[in-house]
Amino acid sequence: MNADALAFATIQELGTAIRSGAVSPTELATFYLERLDTIGRSLNAVTTLTPERAMAAARKAEDELTAGVDRGPLHGIPYGAKDLLATVDYPTSWGAAPFQDQQFAIDAAVIQRLDEAGAVLCAKLSMVEIAGGFGYQQADAAFNGPGICSWSRDAWTGGSSSGSGSAVGAGCVPFAIGTETWGSIHCPSSFNGLTGLRPTYGTVSRAGAMALSWTMDKIGPMCHTAADCELVLAAICDRDEWLQSERKPGPFRIAVLADATAHTQAEVATNFAASLDHLAEFAIVEPVALAGDIPWNQAASIIVAAEAAAAFEEFIVSGESAGLTAPEDRIGLHHALAIPAVDYLRALRIRTVAIRELDRVLAGYDAIVAPTMPYVALPLADPFDSWTDMERGPSLGGPGNLCGVPSITVMNGLGARGLPTGLEFMGVPGSERMLIELASMYQSTTGWHRMHPSL
Repeated sequence: MNADALAFATIQELGTAIRSGAVSPTELATFYLERLDTIGRSLNAVTTLTPERAMAAARKAEDELTAGVDRGPLHGIPYGAKDLLATVDYPTSWGAAPFQDQQFAIDAAVIQRLDEAGAVLCAKLSMVEIAGGFGYQQADAAFNGPGICSWSRDAWTGGSSSGSGSAVGAGCVPFAIGTETWGSIHCPSSFNGLTGLRPTYGTVSRAGAMALSWTMDKIGPMCHTAADCELVLAAICDRDEWLQSERKPGPFRIAVLADATAHTQAEVATNFAASLDHLAEFAIVEPVALAGDIPWNQAASIIVAAEAAAAFEEFIVSGESAGLTAPEDRIGLHHALAIPAVDYLRALRIRTVAIRELDRVLAGYDAIVAPTMPYVALPLADPFDSWTDMERGPSLGGPGNLCGVPSITVMNGLGARGLPTGLEFMGVPGSERMLIELASMYQSTTGWHRMHPSL
């Protein structure tokens, strides 16, 4: 493979190359470490390179494969991890200046699982400070600078898994691990033209991960293809039932979120309509609406704010939060310490109603689809509140994260300023295999996932 082909190769392609002898795990680790140190750093995607650990893991993978020990499809494959996943041998900064030298005594469970699979950790990747929980309103919200989109130096990469998005998007690693409480996998995946998978709540262990919202945090893969997401999820998941799940016989049935493009950019709407045409080639596609009397987003907001304030109460009360980068983050969550318990409990009760409603709407469907984001990657200099008008329409982000259901986003075209747009497939709990199958079928008929930025 030439350098460009190697940079954007899928996990499956790299695995084939390793086993054929075309490239070795140590050569791969060296190649991606170099890209991370140059391209990755120029995008503010890298918090800490892990060359010592990477080369040791790559040499071990080579020795094992030579000896006939094959740990599976991730054996010898480099990756990056969002820097809220603990690593025993490198700092875990949570993207925040007050924690940039923080060290833990054990690896996060996800890191341990990937070690067992033979994957090669090459970097701790940048993120929005405290995973965005303190209410940032502009791109410069991390101690190592604003995350820059792999497709445009003038655009934001998305948050809070910012470095994971731009590092994979720029071909600095074949895959990365991100986390999502409300959009933090899907937003940077959409902005960088990636495939991002948010698993069902509880499917992947959060042990050793920074807690923002105990009942909404999820961990998942960010890759080039849906098939690659499946390989990574199989390695990191705690639940095996999704691997055994089988779809019911009959044609695919896909629901379309009604009025999902009412407030989006024109190109997002155009690309979504084209996506529905592609989906109609192999599925029955029908419009559906979510109950308008359920405050999906408001309930999710109360839960995240209350749980984040509880998780970081000492940090806020002590005044240490004044050391955060974004000015609005320095005072963020102070108000959440005063959220009445009755409001939090009411939000939890609304969640129960919301779950029943989502089950009702999705009954008989394999997935529901909508644009992942209402716009392409935002200009780096723009305050986020200047784009709020486009966030007024129906979306799957609040309902999906409130209810803890799985979702996958794929690139579905180019929009304003030549930047990627995304298509989201969301399903019932435990439907990851179905969502991956649908996303893979879409990718096989369109080819958008094979487009990459010119760096």
